[in-house]
Amino acid sequence: MKKLPTLPDIPESEQTPVVKSLLLIVEQCFQSIQQQAEEIELLKDEVRVLKKQKKRPTFKPSNLDKETDKSTGDDSVSTENKKRPGSKKRSKNVNLTIHDDQVVQPQDGIPPGARFKGYRDFIVQELVIGTKNTRYRLARYVTPDGQTLTAKLPKELNGLHYGPYLLSYVLYQHHHCHVTQPLLLEQLREWGIDISAGQINRLLSEGKSQFHQEKNDILKAGLALSDYVTVDDSGARHKGVNGYVTQIGNEYFAWFESTGSKSRVNFLELLCAGDKSYRINHHAESYWVDQKLPHVPLKLLLESGLSHFANALRWEEHLDEQGINSARHRRIATEGALLGNVQHQNRCQNLVILSDGAGQFNILQHALCWIHTERLVHTMLPLNEWHREDIAKVRGEIWDLYRGLKTYKVQPGSDQKAALETFFDEIFTQRTRYESLNQLLKRIYKNKAKLLRVLARPEIPLHTNGSETDIRDFVKKRKISGGTRSDVGRECRDTFSSLKKTCRKLGVSFWDYILDRNSGIGDIPPLAELIRREVAAD
Repeated sequence: MKKLPTLPDIPESEQTPVVKSLLLIVEQCFQSIQQQAEEIELLKDEVRVLKKQKKRPTFKPSNLDKETDKSTGDDSVSTENKKRPGSKKRSKNVNLTIHDDQVVQPQDGIPPGARFKGYRDFIVQELVIGTKNTRYRLARYVTPDGQTLTAKLPKELNGLHYGPYLLSYVLYQHHHCHVTQPLLLEQLREWGIDISAGQINRLLSEGKSQFHQEKNDILKAGLALSDYVTVDDSGARHKGVNGYVTQIGNEYFAWFESTGSKSRVNFLELLCAGDKSYRINHHAESYWVDQKLPHVPLKLLLESGLSHFANALRWEEHLDEQGINSARHRRIATEGALLGNVQHQNRCQNLVILSDGAGQFNILQHALCWIHTERLVHTMLPLNEWHREDIAKVRGEIWDLYRGLKTYKVQPGSDQKAALETFFDEIFTQRTRYESLNQLLKRIYKNKAKLLRVLARPEIPLHTNGSETDIRDFVKKRKISGGTRSDVGRECRDTFSSLKKTCRKLGVSFWDYILDRNSGIGDIPPLAELIRREVAAD
């Protein structure tokens, strides 16, 4: 690509409003040209791959003298006082249960006079895979009055021809290890299990009401007991149509739900955790006032005499009866009524929702992720050396502020709080030599309250890395299996993804959990109860 000309360095005193506007237009044009050039090179690389030619070589900077801090995204963390992975050894056999002891004697025989000096233990771990077919012979009797008595199957079988271990294995392989149904079918048949593709699908989808209910209970407990949640969304295909999956969680739980929309109404419906009703209360009224719902529809809603609507159909009928026909007014009214129901159920008015800045999550006490905010500056394209220097300077200041906020979280103080607020103002109200950067800093400054929410709530994190980590497993499954083809399949995918991630955060083995539920043992308490215990312990 031909090198673009550099912009002239016009002194600040000579930059009239017209000149600033022209400079901004030229900068945007240069950015567009650079982006187009990069896209052209990427397309050329794709053509080379299709023609079985080599792509352009890419060179990455060496990381020998620095290490990235994954919790902050800062790549300036020193590697001093860091031990290499695996340097801390542990006893590998201390927790093993010995099922069989085999004494091995020397092969060449024991010479006369030799003294026995004990054993040198060598432990071998093995996995036993095999089939076990049980025939239940249900005794039948005829009573003197002609009635027939027949014995019943054990409760843990649930009327299935497959035992709880096999059922748990199928669920574990599919939802935890991302093994597809055709591979599961092939594997089980090779091991001697007589099963069909349809039977595997039924084992994965039918009779899972207890798991779906436990998933909803997880969200209710998490919203009611937590100080904050982080949220994120990603793509999720269903029945050949692009949709979305929303993640809600924190260090105690993770919850997923796939829908066809990512609107704020949809997000509020998810927060209802299965009880999607509509309520008119002071929480709904406050929301309507904040969203500037006009006086006439606001008065109609508050003076209607009704406060609870069991479903969406009844709510829509109520809006029609009140003559609220504007699409915007109906949307705001619906959002407020759903928020009123969420507050009524979970009493989460003090809940902080930490997001990457997507508008649908802007409810309750909203906080923004600092990693996503810094990324806006990091991804800017400099047009000359001055722009590059200014971007680097601003990024360094943002990371300095970020480290100050991390220190504040550990030891909050009023003096430190005031200093951090002042530092924030200095960063995002400064004037640089890059007009596009100046405009970006102005937009970020408008979100000051959401970015500095941590000053009032030191317990919340500064980023949404937890949500992105949780949803990455969902994305991996999407890449392997594509999308779901039935509503039941989509529901099961969301449910078991939620249960698996929650078990991991609570320190519960997902295998033990599935086996406990399928066999009816009941040794593992409900996950919602475990969340309550963890919150109480902290």
